[in-house]
Amino acid sequence: MTNTGVFKLIYANSPYKELLDEITRVFKTFPVITPANYNNNNIEMRFALPLNFPTQIGNEVLEEVVEIKSHKKDLLNFSNSNNKDKSDFIEHNSQLNIPFTHQRYINYDFALNKSANGHTAVKPYVYNDINTVYDLDLAKSKFLKPDKETWLTRKLWNEHLLEVRGDGYWFNLDFLLDVQLGKDNSENISYTFNNSRVLTINGGLGNDFSFSTTVYESQGRFAGYINDYISNRSDTFKPAFSEGLVPGRGKAKGFKADAFDYPVAEGYLAYTPNKFLQFQFGNGKNFIGDGYRSLLLSDVSSPMPYLKMNLNFSKFNYTNIWLWGTDVRHPVVVNNEHPRKYIAIHYLSINLTEKLNIGFFETAISKGDQGFDIGFMNPLMFYRSVEFSTGEDAGNAMLGLTAKYKLKENLVLYSQLVVDEFSFGKISDLGYWGNKFGFQFGAKYFDAFNVKDLYLQAELNTVRPYTFAHKDPILNYGNYSQPLSNAWGANFWEAIAIANYNFGRWSTSGKITLGQKGFDDVANISNGGDIYKSYDIRKGNYNNEVGQGKKATIFIADLQGRYLLNTSNNLSLFGGFTFRKFSPNTETLNFENTNSVWFSLGVKADLFNWYFDF
Repeated sequence: MTNTGVFKLIYANSPYKELLDEITRVFKTFPVITPANYNNNNIEMRFALPLNFPTQIGNEVLEEVVEIKSHKKDLLNFSNSNNKDKSDFIEHNSQLNIPFTHQRYINYDFALNKSANGHTAVKPYVYNDINTVYDLDLAKSKFLKPDKETWLTRKLWNEHLLEVRGDGYWFNLDFLLDVQLGKDNSENISYTFNNSRVLTINGGLGNDFSFSTTVYESQGRFAGYINDYISNRSDTFKPAFSEGLVPGRGKAKGFKADAFDYPVAEGYLAYTPNKFLQFQFGNGKNFIGDGYRSLLLSDVSSPMPYLKMNLNFSKFNYTNIWLWGTDVRHPVVVNNEHPRKYIAIHYLSINLTEKLNIGFFETAISKGDQGFDIGFMNPLMFYRSVEFSTGEDAGNAMLGLTAKYKLKENLVLYSQLVVDEFSFGKISDLGYWGNKFGFQFGAKYFDAFNVKDLYLQAELNTVRPYTFAHKDPILNYGNYSQPLSNAWGANFWEAIAIANYNFGRWSTSGKITLGQKGFDDVANISNGGDIYKSYDIRKGNYNNEVGQGKKATIFIADLQGRYLLNTSNNLSLFGGFTFRKFSPNTETLNFENTNSVWFSLGVKADLFNWYFDF
């Protein structure tokens, strides 16, 4: 019985299809009941029903052994477990985050959209929350290999490397790999590679406290356009005390002649005092939105320290996130130290009806010169008033709106609007530089055309010039020389089409991105696409339009295939192909028409989104 009171058949063993069909039919007739409850939380219960035959029933003898048992408990031997918990996947009832990747979250989004009161914008999701609408144990149990009996095969296919459980505590440990080998068409790159050794530890103390830490030690050489992004950077972007910036990861130092070494560490503590509230404190990434991109808060930039409070009750979900950002550019280094910036975020999600959801977003950015303003810690007041009270141009603030509408259970429309600044006196002239905003429209189609596990998504994003920028670049909406919103920054439009299909352990995905972006043609003048340039050096006050400056059309096609190895840690074999065409309207010496082709394959555990589509 699940924690929603639904009876589910987990496992039945019989060579007779008729008997299995009858068992399945009978379970479907069971009513939904009030679930079991422990410590004010609904819990699931498991029952084993072994039936040994031959058994005399009237004048007939059935010669069959039917076993209905836990999907894993009786098949696998946890040598490190002395005190078994009610769930064999104990993290599913914890306060831990489910590692956020777009492909992995498809089923969770679908389950939340089918529920009467699900909120889907704030990510990562928490295991315990998702487990109320989606049977995580059942989903994992489908991929267990019960015939794997040796320690090595069990660890490879079914289990965490180490798992310990005791009275009121548990933790597991995995040593994972992200090992990739590939080739692109760059003349000066012999081959591409990534070699990440990953140590991840998750655990819990009692029912309300969980913790997680992940350490990456990595070296890599990527496709030519990505290597150029990492190393060939102007002082505007290039981090001090390093040799480049690996997108989404952080500062890099040289490795061998033409590769990079980039260590990353993430971790957090999670505490849930009651069924309404959760607190997290750690170093990592957050995301707000229903799209592939987000204009409000995305996971594009490097991990950063954060404090998050989430309140969920009735039709409301209210999230506060406080971020400690870092500006790593050379020009702003003081006493060999990167300056800090502080970012406070409110997001309120309301389910007005079972079909319509709206959200309200507000953020404020302040300098770290005088420490974090305690006024921004108030979770209930408007940040704009706090930002204004600190002094003229002492901070930056933005507003946003989101909307989601379920046309059908499996067809969802979504949108975002972000307003950095808007001049009502110039409302009739959208070319005025101070009208800084962006919007997003998209649609998701689950089990498309009645094909199970076929997922389709289409999305359009556009952001006007100078959006997310500020006269003092440290107050822009960025972190670690990367945007905190869309990877393209500002002054662009892009259209994205995504298809994903799962069949057993196999999954395939394809993504096409087409867009235009305006780049700067003069070093000391901003056309509005580089959010780390002051808008005081703008090209002009009027006649500003999306794509202005050195315009380029960018086309990216990305195909991926995966085979799941271990359902407990999501370790997979993968292969990928990426084609990127960069087509400037007017070519110059450093602004050339280029085609990039990149093949790669390897083994990895998807723990985060990695965006190379820029």
